[in-house]
Amino acid sequence: MSASKTPFVPTDPLGLDELLSPEDLAVRDTVRGWAADRVLPYVAEWYEKGELPGIRELARELGAIGALGMSLTGYGCAGASAVQYGLACLELEAADSGIRSLVSVQGSLAMYAIWKYGSEEQKRRWLPGMAAGELIGCFGLTEPDVGSDPAAMRTHAKRDGADWVLNGRKMWITNGSVAAVAVVWAQTDEGIRGFAVPTDTPGFSAPEIKHKWSLRASVTSELVMDDVRLPADAVLPEVIGLRGPLGCLSHARYGIVWGSMGAARASFESALGYAKTREQFGKPIGGFQLTQAKLADMALELHKGILLAHHLGRRMDAGTLRPEQISFGKLNNVREAIEICRTARTVLGANGISLEYPVMRHATNLESVLTYEGTVEMHQLVLGKALTGLDAFR
Repeated sequence: MSASKTPFVPTDPLGLDELLSPEDLAVRDTVRGWAADRVLPYVAEWYEKGELPGIRELARELGAIGALGMSLTGYGCAGASAVQYGLACLELEAADSGIRSLVSVQGSLAMYAIWKYGSEEQKRRWLPGMAAGELIGCFGLTEPDVGSDPAAMRTHAKRDGADWVLNGRKMWITNGSVAAVAVVWAQTDEGIRGFAVPTDTPGFSAPEIKHKWSLRASVTSELVMDDVRLPADAVLPEVIGLRGPLGCLSHARYGIVWGSMGAARASFESALGYAKTREQFGKPIGGFQLTQAKLADMALELHKGILLAHHLGRRMDAGTLRPEQISFGKLNNVREAIEICRTARTVLGANGISLEYPVMRHATNLESVLTYEGTVEMHQLVLGKALTGLDAFR
C-alpha cells in the first residue's frame, strides 16, 4: 500500500474534519468567528475583573447566529443537529467556559425544560424571546445544602386555592441575576415539579455570587424565593418527578462533552505555538524530547475526546444515545481536558500562569465544569451501575 499524500495537519491530526458536512463546518466557523471577534479580545480582562459586562447584548448576538436552543425545533429555534450543537459548544468553550455556560444553561436547561415539559402557552410565551436572546433564562435545581442528591431538595411549592406558593433557595445558578424567567424545581405534594417563574414576581430575588476563582467571566447567582405566588399555569404540566430535571441535565451534559474539548484545544494550541518559538539552550523547546512527548500526549487525548464527542453526537441524532453514554463522555473529556491544561501550563513555564495566555483561565474554569451537572463520583457510579447491574448510590 502506497503512503498517503494527504498532508498531516497538526491541528487536525486524525482528519476529523472529514466527518463533518458542509453545514456542520458552516456552523462551526460561524460560532468560531463570533467568539474570535466578541469574546477572545476581552475575556482575560473580564476574567480578571470577575464580570461579564454586556451579557444581554452578547445574548442577543448569540440569538442572531442561532446559538440559543439551537438543537430545538420550532418557536424560533434553529433546529440544528446534535453534532452542530456540539461543535458550537466546543468553539464557545475554546473562548471561555463562562460563555459556553451562558449558552448551555439558556438552551439545554431553561429552554429545553420549557420545550420538553411545558404547555403550548408556556412555549409560545417564553421560547421565541429566549431563542432570540431577548430573554435570558436560568435553571434552579442545586441548593445550598443539596447538590448530588436532588431528591433531598428543600425548596417546596404548596397549593393555595388556584395558585402555587413557592419557597426556598437555589445556589450556583448561571444567568440567575440577569434572567427574565427561572425554571425552578420544587417539592410538592404530588412529587417534584418544575415551575416557569417570571423573575419580576414579588418575593423572588437573585443576588449575584462573588469571590469566585472559577467561571469568573460568568454571572452566577443564588435564587431566593420567599412566598412567591404563582398562577396555576406556571407549573410545567408534562412531567412529575426527578426525570424532569435529570432529562434536562442529560441534554446539557452532552454539550459539556464537546465544550471541555474546546478548553483543551485552546490550551494545547497555546502550548504548541509557544513550544515552537520559546528558546532554551539555543533552540526552541519544541525540539526537546520531553516537550515533544507532552505535546504528543496532549494531542492524543484531545482528539480522542473530540472523536468520542462526535460519536455521541451521531448517536443523539439517531435517537440511540443513552444517559450512561453521556456520563462516559463527560467523565472522560472533562478529566482529560484538565490534564491537558495542566500539561500545557508546564510547557509554558511561568508564563502559563499569566492571563496573557489562556491556559490557567481554562484550567480553573474546568474545575467548575468537572463538578457541575454531575460530579466525577456521580458519573463513576452511573457507569459502575451500568457495568455491574448493582446500585452503589446508597
